Amino acid sequence: MKVRPTVQGDIPALQDVLNSTELFPSEMLPDMVSGFLSGGDSSDIWLTCEKDGTALGFCYAIPQDMADGAWNMLAIAVLQTEQGRGCGSAIARQLEADLKARGQRILIAETSGMESFAQTRDFYRKNGYVEEARIRDFWADGDDKIVFWKSLRVSKSAD
Repeated sequence: MKVRPTVQGDIPALQDVLNSTELFPSEMLPDMVSGFLSGGDSSDIWLTCEKDGTALGFCYAIPQDMADGAWNMLAIAVLQTEQGRGCGSAIARQLEADLKARGQRILIAETSGMESFAQTRDFYRKNGYVEEARIRDFWADGDDKIVFWKSLRVSKSAD
């Protein structure tokens, strides 16, 4: 598996990822990634995980407005048939490493509190994210918003 910046040629395979996960409508992807792909002044980060030249998953992160060194991972998705095989963790580790190299402080990720998102919440916990906040009935009645948090600071061991 290899994690690298997303390129134009990844879009059809990443739309397949979206169709398999139903994270958001795949028709939205080309417009969402266009600023990043244009090489302009976009601060977005788009990473793709590929295996044998085929894109299997991606993540999308942005700097949090009005916060110093805080980033929000707005999306992470892996082709349903490839979930649980390390692609998502590899993407998250690469994003974290890229942000650490830029001197950023924290990364947050938001998800649903619905039972159908239990695997997503387990993914974040397994990858060292802490459930930092729960906003009741945020997405809809009975659907809480769960905010996960991870420090990007290099840990200093006590000597």
